[in-house]
Amino acid sequence: MNRRTFLFGGTIAGTVLSLHYLNQLSPDPTLQDMATPHEFEVTKPEAEWKETLTPEQFYVLRKHGTERAGTSPLNKEYGQGKYACAGCGLPLFTSDTKFDSGTGWPSFFAPIADAVETTTDRSLFMTRTEVHCRRCGGHLGHVFKDGPKPTGDRFCMNGVSLTFIPG
Repeated sequence: MNRRTFLFGGTIAGTVLSLHYLNQLSPDPTLQDMATPHEFEVTKPEAEWKETLTPEQFYVLRKHGTERAGTSPLNKEYGQGKYACAGCGLPLFTSDTKFDSGTGWPSFFAPIADAVETTTDRSLFMTRTEVHCRRCGGHLGHVFKDGPKPTGDRFCMNGVSLTFIPG
């Protein structure tokens, strides 16, 4: 490796770390984080969550995992109904707010009022807004500011964290 390559690589690494640090100092002011850790209406010991959820649901909802893009049948579900939390059954989104984002995950431009809460996720060298079920605290996905009108939001949800209720 020559000196020019070494300096160029160091510049890029420094830029990435600086952007990460700046993102931590300035979270998106338009979204409300859960105020402080709190008790949820639905709480269970980890062993009980493991009994009631599939391994993939447990990984996503309880361990903040992510399913592989394009693997959820809910991504192509466009019937009338509601999308509820797979952990506790709370209705979270309606089919009227669902759209095809092209990302491979079910996407919505707005949740049902008071159904979700958010936290700041600073993993993977970036700052994102993580979406949780208000009732059980289950991890659903993330929300981004690149969605359609009327909100401009894209709630990019893990399909495994949702169940579809037709009607």
